[in-house]
Amino acid sequence: MPDRRLILLAAMALLAMLAFLTLELRGNIAFVLQLRGLKLLALLQVAISIAVSTVLFQTVTANRILTPSIMGLDALYLFGQTTLVFALGGLGYASLNGGVKFGIEVALMIALAMALLWPLLKTRVDMNLLLLMGVTLGLLFRSLSQLLSRLLDPNAFAIVQGASFANFNTLRADLTILGTVVTLAAAALCWRARHLLDIIGLGRDTAIGLGVNWTKATAGLLLLVALLVAVSTALVGPVAFFGLLVAALAERLMRTQRHALLLPAAVLVAIIVLVGGQTFLQHGIGGASTLGVVIEFVGGLVFLLLLILGSRK
Repeated sequence: MPDRRLILLAAMALLAMLAFLTLELRGNIAFVLQLRGLKLLALLQVAISIAVSTVLFQTVTANRILTPSIMGLDALYLFGQTTLVFALGGLGYASLNGGVKFGIEVALMIALAMALLWPLLKTRVDMNLLLLMGVTLGLLFRSLSQLLSRLLDPNAFAIVQGASFANFNTLRADLTILGTVVTLAAAALCWRARHLLDIIGLGRDTAIGLGVNWTKATAGLLLLVALLVAVSTALVGPVAFFGLLVAALAERLMRTQRHALLLPAAVLVAIIVLVGGQTFLQHGIGGASTLGVVIEFVGGLVFLLLLILGSRK
């Protein structure tokens, strides 16, 4: 039963969070719990934002291989951040309030994402071509970011480099409250639109035939995707294959396309992988490896597996 699977996933996620908070507590327990609680809150934001944005994007594109990161949205965010550092300088960028920087970067990302992706989704573009265009756009934005980085002074370059790689050990505490509000609001909107997502998942022609305003619906969903990707990228940096991994696992576990089950399952799987993996690496093997590297390796294998299975159909 799908409901039983959700209950099991919820129990595993709760155990992962309890283990993260309580394992090897020593010293000033209240202080340690406060620090771990803030870090756990940030990890939950990342898990929710990546899982929900991936499911939304796959529903809109009607493709279970595409993700926002594969389509270059995280590279687009980093390009906007690099452009901001280049325009203001390292000192000017560092002096900006965290919320102001986040707002500027998100506005730039949403504008560019809508300009690039929405025209593609309005027309009948082959999914293979869409995937190729996404990879190309990702490479373009990464190359432009590297070009601007070479023109920066060493201090400003260090700021850009710190945001260019996924790091689950160093989280942006200054964005925790703002990220929580944005993530919960976006997740609530997605949950409210879960039945609409079921209809959109049937395809463009079927959805229009059932009375869905395709242009308005896809534009709103892309805005939510861009916002959620911005939250996760701002907190930990770009993660290319994590969303693909959790969405694929959730779909295999639930064996359904109903978003009332798929959305919470993807979120719970993301929490288990992210919080549980961080707990294991930190306390199980003493931080001998980096969670971002492990996730990217496993997610890359899942991506290749899905491509192989898709080519055999």
